[in-house]
Amino acid sequence: MARPGVWPLTPDTDGDRWDVLRLLDAHPGEALHTRVARSLRDVLARGLIPDGTRLPGHRPLAARLGVSRNTVVDALGQLHAEGFLSVRGRSGTVISVPGSAAPIQDAAAPPLSAWATRVLRGQSGLPAGGYAVDFRVGQDVPELYPEAAWTHALARRAGEAGQRAGRHADPLGPLETRRAVAAYLNAQRGARVTPDMVMLTAGTQAALDALARVYLEAGRGAVVETPTYDGARAALAATGAEVWSVPVDDHGLQTNALPDTDATFVYVTPGCQYPTTATLPAPRRQALISWARRGGALILEDDYAADLHHTDRSPAVIQGLAPERTVLLGTFSKVLAPATRSGFLAAPPEVIRVLAATRTLTDRGPGTLDALALGDVLSSGAYTRHLQRSRSVIRHRHEVLLAELAEHLPQWPARSASAGLHVYVPLPTGWRTADVLGRAAGQGVALTSLEPLTGGGHGPAVLLAFAHLPVDALRNGIQRLGRAMAAGRK
Repeated sequence: MARPGVWPLTPDTDGDRWDVLRLLDAHPGEALHTRVARSLRDVLARGLIPDGTRLPGHRPLAARLGVSRNTVVDALGQLHAEGFLSVRGRSGTVISVPGSAAPIQDAAAPPLSAWATRVLRGQSGLPAGGYAVDFRVGQDVPELYPEAAWTHALARRAGEAGQRAGRHADPLGPLETRRAVAAYLNAQRGARVTPDMVMLTAGTQAALDALARVYLEAGRGAVVETPTYDGARAALAATGAEVWSVPVDDHGLQTNALPDTDATFVYVTPGCQYPTTATLPAPRRQALISWARRGGALILEDDYAADLHHTDRSPAVIQGLAPERTVLLGTFSKVLAPATRSGFLAAPPEVIRVLAATRTLTDRGPGTLDALALGDVLSSGAYTRHLQRSRSVIRHRHEVLLAELAEHLPQWPARSASAGLHVYVPLPTGWRTADVLGRAAGQGVALTSLEPLTGGGHGPAVLLAFAHLPVDALRNGIQRLGRAMAAGRK
């Protein structure tokens, strides 16, 4: 192997012009000759070596880059095939990149669309840094993953992949899986669903995006709870539609505050309001349905915590009361594994028809192998058995968290959650969220602030996710938090 930087510059090689050539950093798994070709292509495409310049010999070039002669030969063969080099009689191999004499200047990126501008407005990343105990919401619970059942289902279905190759995929997803999903929803969630009302999705966010693109635009409007899941508000607002916020209280959406203006959608989380964890009672459910029927709105019912309840049974879905006015959104990813992307929506037939017809412009349909495996896990009873085990673990961690909060932070009015993976804690009067988060971080504890989810007009509060943390970590985290808050109030 030659040593880089010792290539002898000679007049007949235009060597000084090649001082700009350096071996670029390797990409993962990249072959050395490919890396050399990329390094040469970079300086040629940027016009740093004029068109017609004679190429140095293989050995000097290899010495320049610190590689073997054979590696250079392979790289130059690739560039010759791409048209960057040509052979000109006695002149030897020369650069052949027309118009490359003047270096290419970086140009500004094209302007963003109105949709992208609306999506990006107000976004902020999660704070970086390591924490001793991380209570932030949205974290996976890997030990609850039913590895054996899922692996068995995937292996069984993988053998059918070749048989299905070339078939026209159903944009709604495999019928057998939709049958299993419909049966599960009817039996476990009190839904009124047939397989032709089900569309498999990559998750709730994908479903919201598809619905928003099809039914919303500037001049139309949608209603959301406040506080609410920020991904829902963003998906609806990105279309240019007006988004109206309706407050929640200890019983969920305040239906008497629903606007008189006609709305296309109302997005709700009635089973376990996100993020306050309130459950919408029967009278308000009926009031919501009546409002939707009067105005012709569709209820987007996000049943995100349906399988994560801590009580004997979670309340039935609104969809079972008003299937003609409700789009039921759900996912099995939180309980199975986020990597499965196993979501669904159940909607009136006309909505399904439109979504199926427009889906071909986006993802062409769900992944067939994962979808078939999901159907097997549901229909075999493995999913129900897995839920029973998971709920026991989650319920215990929920109880430990509440007990630790009561002992170490008795001034915090933490709410017991009937479902979900976090608890909602309104802060006492006079406490500021920024101060709480800062003092918690000083003790190595991360929390989620309610403020980004409110859209304004809601009291300060924090959210503590618990399901992903072992009991010892929960206790350690709340003890640290108690010390941080005690120091902060002195």
